[in-house]
Amino acid sequence: MYHILAMERQFATGGNEIGRRVAKELGIPLYDRNILIEAAKLLDLQTKYIEDLEETAPGSLIFNLSAKIGGALNSSNKAPLSESNLPLSVKLFMEEKRIIEAKAAEGDCVIIGRCASDIFRSRNDCLKVFIFADKDFRMNRTIETEKFPKEQAEDRIKKMDKKRSDFFRTHTNKEWMDMSNYDICINSGLIGMDKAVDMLVSLMRE
Repeated sequence: MYHILAMERQFATGGNEIGRRVAKELGIPLYDRNILIEAAKLLDLQTKYIEDLEETAPGSLIFNLSAKIGGALNSSNKAPLSESNLPLSVKLFMEEKRIIEAKAAEGDCVIIGRCASDIFRSRNDCLKVFIFADKDFRMNRTIETEKFPKEQAEDRIKKMDKKRSDFFRTHTNKEWMDMSNYDICINSGLIGMDKAVDMLVSLMRE
């Protein structure tokens, strides 16, 4: 029997909705953006700033700024790295990882994003899932559900996928779209939301 469902998802595939419905059906907690909010409070940082920082890869302006703020090295550039002087983006992920592990230790749960599938990669009681769909399904969902204008929908999909991919690669050294990272990959556009939920509920109960 699985105790944790760790889900990664392409943007506008309905992954968040699927995760919420699975958690509700099983009567277990769902953790997603609330992990970020909790980490922000613990680090005493503004959620608005840290939300951008969390999904930013090394090499970008905001990541490099966080490294300076965090003081990765002292002025001599010879000090070894310690948790106290790591870049803010790294501190954030470390805090999120602690929170995720603590939540999982409390009992069964669904965790969306945050590299949870890799955090629990060695646990056989964690069902690691990736939700994907074709372009047309995602375009329609971006317009109808996410309420983005048609002319902005494709750019929004690309932007969000890149953020998630960069974040995953930064903290795992793995490719987000590499299906070998997951136990099961579901095409939500092909099988539909209801069947996706039913499938995951059934697997979690095995």
